[in-house]
Amino acid sequence: MNFGIDIPFVSLLGFDLTLFEGGRSQIDYWPKPEHLNSFHATHGGALMTLLDVAMARAARSVQQDMGVVTVEMKTSFMQPASGKLIAKGRLMHRTATMAFTEATVYDSEGRACAHATGTFKYVKGVAVGPKNVNRLNTVISTD
Repeated sequence: MNFGIDIPFVSLLGFDLTLFEGGRSQIDYWPKPEHLNSFHATHGGALMTLLDVAMARAARSVQQDMGVVTVEMKTSFMQPASGKLIAKGRLMHRTATMAFTEATVYDSEGRACAHATGTFKYVKGVAVGPKNVNRLNTVISTD
């Protein structure tokens, strides 16, 4: 299942959206050698991106005509992550304009490697492209 929109960084990492409905999401991810840290485990930045996208997808799954932007995110790294990874996102609560979410990354043995909570703001769909960057920033800064 694809993401429905072009997200270049997500494409570069190779995320595969496998669940997107009812306040839940799942993304499968096979880290490439260039996604690893000096300990040969998946880099924390790649894991945070995976968690962020899983939470955003969970938030969007209940209102697919709206986009979301990350307001805040807290991440805990519990153990090194390697091999095939699965991120499961969940919408915990929502208001008219905000989504409160969580996500966990599991390794191929089913062990939790990283967990995050995040808050997202619903925004009207924003066309992708450089000319719309200021519009997105304006939307964020007006509230």
